[in-house]
Amino acid sequence: MTKKTVLSIDPGTSKCGMALVQRDEDMSIKLLWHEVVPVESVIVKLHEAYIIEEFHLVIIGDSTGSKKVKTDLRRHLPSMGILVVDEKETTIQARERYWEYNPRKGWRKLWPATLQTPQEPYDDYAALVLAERVLSEG
Repeated sequence: MTKKTVLSIDPGTSKCGMALVQRDEDMSIKLLWHEVVPVESVIVKLHEAYIIEEFHLVIIGDSTGSKKVKTDLRRHLPSMGILVVDEKETTIQARERYWEYNPRKGWRKLWPATLQTPQEPYDDYAALVLAERVLSEG
């Protein structure tokens, strides 16, 4: 099995989480790049991600804002593969991923992570969760 890299997008009405994710030969998943961007910046950021690592599939969550993002992608990159996936429970899982990549400090270590919400947007981790779902299925 070879490396597979995808760009995943968690679309919203005003902002989108984006994550460039790679599955290695040993099936391990690496987060190569991630960012929360305004909806209007998705295409520009998509090109920036492509410079970091080429990808041939864009994964898009099926909820809020997905239609606009998908339309923009088709217009700018008509030959790019697009896979729309169910976003069910991604917010909860994204919060868990956020705390994995940004360990809690101080009093936050004492309070259960499940009862805490990050103080910054974490839509990029929702995009990571979407990519993990697809890449773990093969």
